[in-house]
Amino acid sequence: MTINLKDDKGIALILTITMIGLIVLLNMQFSRSMRTGLYETANFDDGIRLGAIARSGFNCGLAVLFEDDPNEDSFHDTWASLKEYSSYSAALFDNDGRFEMEIIDLTGKIQVNRLTNQDGEYNTKQKEIMTRLLSTSGFLLEPDEVEDILDAIKDWIDKDSEPTRFGAEDSYYQALDHPYSCRDAPLESLEELLLIKGITREMFYGTDETPGISYYLAVHGDGKININTADPLILAALSDDLDSGMIEEMVGYRQDEKNDLNNPDWYKSALGTNETIIDPDLITTKSEYFEIRSKGLNDSRSREIKVAVKRKGKSLTVLSWETL
Repeated sequence: MTINLKDDKGIALILTITMIGLIVLLNMQFSRSMRTGLYETANFDDGIRLGAIARSGFNCGLAVLFEDDPNEDSFHDTWASLKEYSSYSAALFDNDGRFEMEIIDLTGKIQVNRLTNQDGEYNTKQKEIMTRLLSTSGFLLEPDEVEDILDAIKDWIDKDSEPTRFGAEDSYYQALDHPYSCRDAPLESLEELLLIKGITREMFYGTDETPGISYYLAVHGDGKININTADPLILAALSDDLDSGMIEEMVGYRQDEKNDLNNPDWYKSALGTNETIIDPDLITTKSEYFEIRSKGLNDSRSREIKVAVKRKGKSLTVLSWETL
């Protein structure tokens, strides 16, 4: 029997090269897995740390609200300018950590859940405010579109299952390509509006040409609007008798720290009139509902929380907590 040693050496070489290749491949895969694991661990640790920094900013906001005078709220208060001072938070943390925090007065916004009364019917005064807001030329909505949107919002938050004119109930939402149920209860978050018939992302967030309705609305509140902090568009929505010139006078008046803003009737002094132009049941100068937005940051990453709180005297209650 003749043994071909030359052929055996060739096979051995091929096997050796194959084994080396497999070992190198396994080592590369192992190294990749190790790096991925290390990155995931680092990101996880970083996320925890940034979350803790964001919560520190939130606690700072709570402390400011606690110390604030609850009997009158305006943009002259400390809580209204915290965003400007957030950069100083870097001194509190190592490794370039810092937070950016701001407090938003939800009482200065139109509270959408007040669109209906407890019996499920329209709250006429609140409907009028929302109609004026959405009818503002900047939103580019026709009168019938405004009515349809309000009907759809009403149907979403009222308890019955009967559509209001051109609104929508389960029969509409269940027939969609990706069906879901109508809530038939108050909105839990503002983003829930995106589920409602007729409300598009462009309408909600705004575009380069149009503002977003989300900036002017809130889900928490008792229905009264703080005229010390309300956006000019919201001020204009409070009455048919207010024009752009009058709104400018009101905004200028409340910007002057010398003026007394404790009584909601200050707008009469701003306009030089004794006439009641705004329904006194719709306005206030005290705020109970706020949103604290706090973002933990380092050089490359961030973690943000959005928390709605209710302040009653010196008592602060968390109403909702969202990690963005």
